[in-house]
Amino acid sequence: MPDAEELITAAVAASRGTDVRLAERRLDLLVVGTGTADGATAVDAALLRRLAGAVGRLWPRGWQPADLDRLAGRRLGARPARLLRNATAAQRRDHPGPVPSWWDDQLRDLDARVWWDDDARHLTAWAAREGVDRITALREAVEALALVESLPPIAVLRPPPGSATTAPAGGSATTGPVSRGGSRILDRVRALLAKAESTTFPAEAEALTGKAQELMARHSLDEALLAAEAPRTDLPGGVRLGTDPPYAGAKALLVQEVAAANGCESVWSDDLGFATVLGWPADLEAVELLYTSLLVQATTAMLRGRGERRAAAGRRRTRGYDESFLHAFALRIGERLRAASAAANREAAEAAGPERLLPVLAARSEAVQERLETLFPGVTRQRLTVRDAEGWASGTSAADRASLHPGGGTRPGRQVRGGERRPR
Repeated sequence: MPDAEELITAAVAASRGTDVRLAERRLDLLVVGTGTADGATAVDAALLRRLAGAVGRLWPRGWQPADLDRLAGRRLGARPARLLRNATAAQRRDHPGPVPSWWDDQLRDLDARVWWDDDARHLTAWAAREGVDRITALREAVEALALVESLPPIAVLRPPPGSATTAPAGGSATTGPVSRGGSRILDRVRALLAKAESTTFPAEAEALTGKAQELMARHSLDEALLAAEAPRTDLPGGVRLGTDPPYAGAKALLVQEVAAANGCESVWSDDLGFATVLGWPADLEAVELLYTSLLVQATTAMLRGRGERRAAAGRRRTRGYDESFLHAFALRIGERLRAASAAANREAAEAAGPERLLPVLAARSEAVQERLETLFPGVTRQRLTVRDAEGWASGTSAADRASLHPGGGTRPGRQVRGGERRPR
């Protein structure tokens, strides 16, 4: 009789194939176990050990716990994603060496913790906790393992746990966004964005968002000038922001527009469901905050526009209208954010002197561009197109209350930078 590892390997290989009957037979063998008295517990222990080992091998290949959780939720569903959180917690427990604080912060945010008493009965306990039978639990564990073992390497944005150094060559540990939860400026920004999300008046939302961008731009400039007073050895960092369907391209465009307004670069990996944003810590914080808020605002405005369209002309929702709306919203909001940043730059230059500020900004921009070329040497561009003139006009109006520009035909969209592994 095969041992537990052999049964798992066979089940995973069958799950990747196209023979459904073979996959079910392999799953049945897992249910039976090794044929010994403790066959089921041996399978449970081996599955958790295999899952923990597989997720541990992802970390040096660029993946972070939040990345894995987002992708697992997208491809497998919420329940298998929770199973992988358990595997991540087990991996962290079994490798208790020093890790950066941001790593444990991600685990805490995901509630990835060891809650079970015995690894040999983990899957049984998880099935009971989730309210599923053993066959379902085994099937989802096999699917989760097949996913994890098939994931490609991605850009290493931060040194993973277990690295020989605490940073990339020539860098320091501060290569990612630094949380500044206690910052009074960021508290004001969050308050402004919360008001922008809750108001029913588009003009007010735009004004509040513009003010938030202005504050973030000033905050970034202050930090840039402060950092310029001492030689720095760190590199620009990065974050990954989800761009899940529907309308993943429109979300990637919104990320790109917000990133550009804050001195960052973005690359979209459509097949993996995220955009990678590269920049300095304060700028990355701004992009995260603004993108999250603007995505809520854009969705709310789109739904409102869809309702008004239905009431006025009796037209139902169309994908073309929604996509065009979101593309236009992203582009127009990008213009507004860049205008706010430019105003903040002019004020800062007047206060600090252009001869002091401009070289600092140029050096930071050059460093971000170099980081982009290092991490994504094969990047390509994809042109997004807009095919619904009414959606385009409504999205532009929602973003800036501008005059409508009705018309037919296809309007070219902004090019979105795509990751090198995205098939075209």
